[in-house]
Amino acid sequence: MLSQFAFLIFEQSIKDYHVLNDVNQPSLNPYSKGTIEYLLYAKNWVDTVQWHYEDIIRDPNIDPASALDLKRKIDASNQIRTDLVEYIDSYFFQKYAAVQVKPNAKINTESPAWAIDRLSILALKIYHMSEETNRSEATAEHRANCQNKLNVLLDQKNDLFISIDELLTDIENGDKFMKVYKQMKMYNDAELNPVLYQNKQ
Repeated sequence: MLSQFAFLIFEQSIKDYHVLNDVNQPSLNPYSKGTIEYLLYAKNWVDTVQWHYEDIIRDPNIDPASALDLKRKIDASNQIRTDLVEYIDSYFFQKYAAVQVKPNAKINTESPAWAIDRLSILALKIYHMSEETNRSEATAEHRANCQNKLNVLLDQKNDLFISIDELLTDIENGDKFMKVYKQMKMYNDAELNPVLYQNKQ
């Protein structure tokens, strides 16, 4: 099943990141470019780095200049994440291009890649919540609360596995169809963000 296959790659990416646990480390993607494995690993790596960016920027004692620099890194990371979602959707779009879509086929509320994006973030939540359940200096109450949360996350993982695989099966069978939407983010575009294009004048 694609969902479980993807989740294993996400776990590998998260484990690889935490060897050094440094937001500045390079990504050493072990898969060949052009493969779905490469895209899945790259997607989760960006998500993992951004997860830690979000931790760092919440430091109440962070230097304002450092916070601004980090905010711009988060913005750039968000753009890369969106681009990777579109690349993954393009992979599925090409994979199912020859499918005969049924006359009564429906479109899903989210594309396969956006569902996989949710699974990637869920993998990070599970990893870090698991850490909290074993944090030795934390109270027993804290660890128990985190275990309860972890149980919910694991339940969500199983539900998401089913939903993603059912969506892909429906597309493969022609019961649903997909489109690749460009996100058309405006705030990074110097031609669309008024703050940017007014400063060019």
